[in-house]
Parts: sequence; C-alpha cells; structure tokens
Amino acid sequence: MSTSARLRRYDAFLDLRRRVLPAAAAAQPDDGRAKPAGPGTRRRTDLRLVLPALAAWGAAVAGLWLPPLALGFACCLLLAASAALLAGHRYGRRTVRTVRTVRPVGRGGRSFPATAAVALALAATVAAHAAVAAGQRTDGPLADAVAAGKSVVALVEVAATPKALNLAGHSSGPQRWAVPVWTVEISTGGVLVRTRAQLLVMGGGAWGAAVPGQQLRAAGKLRAPGPGSLETGILAASAAPATMSDGAGLNAAAADLRARFVAACRFLGPDASGLLPGLVTGDTSVLDEDLMVAMKSVGMTHLTAVSGANCSLVLGGLLLAARRFRLPRVPAAGVALGGLGLFVVLVGPEASVLRAAVMGGVAVAALACGRSGRGLSFLCLAVIGLLLLDPGLGGSFGFLLSVLATLGIIVLGRRLIEWTPAAVPRWMAAAVAVPLSAQLLCGPVTVLLQPGFSTYSLLANVLAAPLVAPVTLLGTAAVPMLAVAEWWAVPLIAGAGLFSAGVAAIARFATALPAATVPWAEGIPGVLSMALLSALTFGAVWASVRPRRTARKILACHRHTERLLAQLETWGRTGPARFPGRRRLAGRQGHGRVGNSTKLSGRNPRWPLHKNGHPAHRQPTWPRGGT
Repeated sequence: MSTSARLRRYDAFLDLRRRVLPAAAAAQPDDGRAKPAGPGTRRRTDLRLVLPALAAWGAAVAGLWLPPLALGFACCLLLAASAALLAGHRYGRRTVRTVRTVRPVGRGGRSFPATAAVALALAATVAAHAAVAAGQRTDGPLADAVAAGKSVVALVEVAATPKALNLAGHSSGPQRWAVPVWTVEISTGGVLVRTRAQLLVMGGGAWGAAVPGQQLRAAGKLRAPGPGSLETGILAASAAPATMSDGAGLNAAAADLRARFVAACRFLGPDASGLLPGLVTGDTSVLDEDLMVAMKSVGMTHLTAVSGANCSLVLGGLLLAARRFRLPRVPAAGVALGGLGLFVVLVGPEASVLRAAVMGGVAVAALACGRSGRGLSFLCLAVIGLLLLDPGLGGSFGFLLSVLATLGIIVLGRRLIEWTPAAVPRWMAAAVAVPLSAQLLCGPVTVLLQPGFSTYSLLANVLAAPLVAPVTLLGTAAVPMLAVAEWWAVPLIAGAGLFSAGVAAIARFATALPAATVPWAEGIPGVLSMALLSALTFGAVWASVRPRRTARKILACHRHTERLLAQLETWGRTGPARFPGRRRLAGRQGHGRVGNSTKLSGRNPRWPLHKNGHPAHRQPTWPRGGT
C-alpha cells in the first residue's frame, strides 16, 4: 500500500473516532455522579487560552512599573516575535503538506506556535494600552503638579461608587470617603489644564453622596500615589464638592435605590440592618465595626464584596425564571444578560463584579451555542477581555483573588466533588468543595495582605453558604420593588434580613471560638508556607476520600524505599556494579553478607564450570547421550 493510501485510511480512522466516541458518551445515561475516566466519558481541560491570558496579565503588570519608553520597546519586540512565530507556523504547515509522512503532525504541535503568536499579540496590545496610561501618570503638567504637591481646583467626573473608610472608634458611620474620578480640567497657579487622567479623591462625609457619571468641582492638595498605583495622583479634598452636573440616568437611579434600600432595612436588628445592604449591594457604610472585624477574622469579608457568587446567583435565578416561562434558549440568555447588566449598574462596576459579569456573560453565550463545560476557557476569556479594557486591573489584589477563587472552583472544586463517595449527597459535597477549593488558592494571597490564619474559616463559610443564596435572591428582588411599591418589598427585606442575621451570628460565633486567628509569617515565607499548607490539605482530602488507594500507594512507596536502601547498602559495601543490569551478590573476600557464602575459591557461582575448572560465560555444552 502506498504512503498516500495509508494516510487517507489513517485520516478516515481519526475522523470516525472523533464522531463515534462523543456520540457514544452522550448516549450513556447520566445519573448526576462523576463518570470514571475513559475514552469519550470526560472532556479534556482546554489549556489553549491559558498562555494568552498569562501573557496579557504579565503585560498589564509590567505596565504599572515600566516607563512608557520601555513599554513601547516591549510592544515592538512582542509584535516582531508574534510575526516570526506566525511566519514559521505557515512555513511549517506548507512543509507538512509537501512532504507527507505516514504519521501526521499532531494537533498540539501545529497549534502551539499559533497560540504563542496570539499570546504575544495580546500582550503587545495590553502593553500599548498600559503605555498610554503610564504616559499620563509620568509626563505632562498634571504629573508635574502632583510631583510638586500643588493646591488645585479641579472639575472631575466620578468614575465609581464611593468607598467608605471606617475609622477606629467611629461606629456611627464613615468619616472619610475614597472616590475614584476622571479629571476634566485642572486649574493650578493661574494655569488651566484640560486632561483626562485618573485621580483618587479623599474627602469628608459629603463625598459619600457622589454618583458615577456626576461632574463635581473639588478643591484640595495633590500628592503622589504609591508605586505601582493606577492613579496619577491623590487629591486630598479640603471642602465639600460642588455639583456641576448630575450623573447619567441609570447611575443616578442606582444610587437612589441603594440609599433607599439602606433606609428600608432600618427596621431590622442591628446586625441584619448593617449586613444586608453589604450582602446585596456591597454597601458597608452602616455595618457595625465589631461585626466587620468578626467577619474579617474568620475570612467572611468576601460576602460583602459582591463578587462572583452574587453574580452567579442572580444569573442563575434569571435563567430559571426565563425558562419557567418557556422562553427559548437564546431569548432566555438575552433576558439573563440584561438583568445581569442592571445588577452590575446597581452595585457599581468594581473589579470583582466586572470579572464575574464578564465570566457569566461568556458562560451564558457558550450555553446558548451549546458549548458548556469549559469553565477554564471562559475564565481565560474573561481575564483577557477585562485586561484589554483596563490594564490596571492586572495590579489589583481584588481582581487576583477573584480570579484565583474562580480558578479553584473550576479546577479543584470539580475534582473534590468527584472524589466524594456516592453515599454523600451532591449538594452537600458541593457545599464543602466550593469554599474549600477557593480558600486553597486564595490562602497564599490573603496571607500576603493580612498575616494570619483563620482557623474556622472553612467551617464558617460552609455554615453560611446555605444562607447566602436566599439573602442575595430576596434582597436583589426587593431593590427594584422599592421603586414600584415599597410595601411589596417589606416581606422580601424581612426574609432576607432573617437569613443575614444568621450569617452575622455565624461570624460572631466563629470569632468567639478559641484560637480563631493564628499569627502567620509575613512576606514571601508566609506565602510559601501557606501554599505548602494548601497542598498538604488537598493531599489530605484526597487521602481521606480514597483510603484503599492511599494505602496501596503508601505500601508501594515503602517497597520502593526498602529496595532503594538495599541497593544503597550494596553499593556502600561493593561499589556500583560494573555492568548495568548485573547485580553483585558477593562482596570482597571475607566481607560477605549474612546468608551468602564467601568461600568460593575465586569462582563465580552464577556460571557452570568446564571440565578444566574455568567458569563458562556461555551456555555450557554437555556430552551427548547424557545429562
């Protein structure tokens, strides 16, 4: 058979296998439990987007530290490398078509150069965007005014929801606010500068009413931000802002709904009235300081950050409601995405919320197209899209923790659920696996931010997990009700407040337990030790759910160790074997091992002897006619 005929038969076999195996896997009944690994029963994890996501993230982080000139040079190098890889990839494909072999080139071998080229091109794009932002931070009249610490009068546009800065000893409410803004014009020393740069305004209580999109006039003194910061400078406001124009309709309505929701929760208990707005909209302005410290000590502050869990619950609830009304797949996905967009406007476009919203949007789009189950690819797409829009997210610890938590749930959480014995209900396995997998990956970064180990963090999050879903769904449904009929929202707020009081009680109970917070090493040693603890915890879970396999592996390791020690002992007595594969059984004369005779008269006992008494190194020849 010719080479071309064998190639055609091999390609036909591969095409048949790609068609038959997925169909056979789909025909098997699904009982909701994990299937054993085998051909066609489990899809491989798609890693092709991991390299582009890491390259884009690396370029975004470099953009926070490198000067614009270095970033421009890096962009040129990345584009040149990408073009070289693409040219080499096309040449390689042409060579494969010309010189055909019996075994075709594998898919991974052909796709890796193209993947690397795409990764370098994305990194160059992110670096170019970061270079523009770095130029605004380091060059120009505004950068000079920041370096000189001048007093200015600025017209600014509010970029995000104000963040409360609760001071110690003030439990009545926040005394200071941090407001991210974009500059419109700045007047300093009789000079008017029109530029668009990012500033962080630190002001008093009046700044808490700022609405995204609103234009304000502020007066204060500029100072330089910390290294690697996203802002060009920090404006310490010396007076209340003057409103020049109202914000956009949606942003103003969202701010009004948030304020009305806080006011509507006042009839609840102290803990519930302060915690419920934080769980639903991320507003912690009325949260009790003691409760905030308790939640921080047991690792529950992520519940008030409106991150991926809240967006997933809202998205899932909208999808179920749309399917309840028998909407087709694509219209249901559109309704869910629209509701998710309104939820993002309500809580504010923070880094974690944007990441979760983009992640949910990609997942819903893939579900509408019939390609679900690729969580890692969805996460990489979300990371790439967000970094292309805002490279400054690459240096945000909130963004990093959000991505790590999602990665842990996707990669480790699924395996933890699969390892759970069949006798354990799936919902119970997920209730433990989701917080544990997120904590394993977020632990090293959390220690870097706050040196300390929350002993009961997993227990507190597992107990609070069943309460978070009703709080989010009931509270989110109550917010728009305040604009339509306030009395209809009261029962929803009361139900959500009951569950939020349970969350607060769990936080206070876990804090009161002995050794709730254990001191931990700071810096790199703390990160490495926490990473080691996470790896040991993951191994302990694996060993506990598979005791028989663990016992077999321990016995196998024991046998290998025993064999290695015996080999080392032999080498220590006789030296390494001269010929590999031939083991020495006899040591030096007079120094043999117990059980081996050392009086062999100089002959090798492994070989028979000729009639003359010399050892035969070949198969001995025996006289004919006898043995």
